[in-house]
Amino acid sequence: MELTAGDVWVMVSAALVLLMTPGLAFFYGGLARAKAALNMIMMSFVAVGVVGVVWVLWGYGMTSGPALLGGLVGNPASDLGLSGHVGSADLIGIGYGATFAIITVALISGAVADRTRFGPWTLFVAIWATLVYCPLAFMVWGGGLLSAEGAVGRVFGEAIDFAGGTVVHINAGLAALVLVYIIGSRADFGKAKGYHRPHNVPLVMMGTAMLWFGWFGFNGGAAGSAEEAGLIWVNTLAAPAAAMLAWLLVERLRDGRPTSVGAASGVVAGLVAITPACANVSPLGALAIGLLAGIGSCLAVGWKYRFGYDDALDVVGVHLVAGVIGTVALGFLALPVEGEGGGLLYGGGVGQLVAQLAATVFTLIFTGVLTALIGLAIARTIGFRVSPEDEALGVDRSEHSESAYHFDPEREPTVSA
Repeated sequence: MELTAGDVWVMVSAALVLLMTPGLAFFYGGLARAKAALNMIMMSFVAVGVVGVVWVLWGYGMTSGPALLGGLVGNPASDLGLSGHVGSADLIGIGYGATFAIITVALISGAVADRTRFGPWTLFVAIWATLVYCPLAFMVWGGGLLSAEGAVGRVFGEAIDFAGGTVVHINAGLAALVLVYIIGSRADFGKAKGYHRPHNVPLVMMGTAMLWFGWFGFNGGAAGSAEEAGLIWVNTLAAPAAAMLAWLLVERLRDGRPTSVGAASGVVAGLVAITPACANVSPLGALAIGLLAGIGSCLAVGWKYRFGYDDALDVVGVHLVAGVIGTVALGFLALPVEGEGGGLLYGGGVGQLVAQLAATVFTLIFTGVLTALIGLAIARTIGFRVSPEDEALGVDRSEHSESAYHFDPEREPTVSA
């Protein structure tokens, strides 16, 4: 069988999405404190290793095999080790799917920076990918509960989620919120204004650039035609551009100054929001979604102080909130298909909005319950959190015996977090 242009595009897209996880590592690493930068980067990198192995051994089968438990998950034993696909072009798509699973788990780590033990985190990655990500991917993309023929889809309608609004961003954002409550806040959370400042903003900006670059593969890899690919590309440009400007405007009005970190966060919020909608809204719709995501996420990052949850790097404010905005917005802005359906603003009625809301609520409940069970089991057995002494010392040194920066004490000032 010859290698087609479509095959090459999916392989390139998979490489782009895989690059997003190191990009995320740099993004989070720069946002973290100096004494936790390496640990933050390692939490993303270990997700590549663990989820890569899980995906080959049983994870892919759980997202695509024969339905079990009424459509909750595919049969993990149906494709152990991917042995049934050796010699098949199917491995191209299978590899592409693995990159989505990898970055979804890695996204969660930013919420629990500075105080999480590396060993329990690694265990969490394996269990959560197996029990939460893979079943939800099956339910949305593999013909399970939330698909057109699934039990939920038949009642409420099939939700649109082209590249992962529910499966990736709402899923990871809600899991991050649950873990934050289980692990608890850092010792100095909220005690002084500006108590946590990013230690390396240029690293944050570089990570943002890598994420945006990779996101064209994230959204565009599954394009089915040149027309669809073009729409996805433009929307993946337009939404984060609008979100960045919206975030900077809110900062300017609220705080008096726009910031580099705000620009980076706005870009990510826009990318998150357009993910489920990238192939199903017009460029004007993408601008509207980006605008809403930039404003909404910028305001939402302050919720942690109001409600007392220590989301260190604003995973909840960006991924959960923007994910919900992008998913629900499809109920209003989805384009009609061959003149039928579409969102409310296109005369499609409330059907698509109901489907989007149902998928969002289901994802929140499913992810919340399963993540709580996994997180509590780890916390109450081997323990999730470092000791107060190790937290004060820094998780780079306590968990890895390393430091991101080394200075000559006789010539350079001591690095402070």
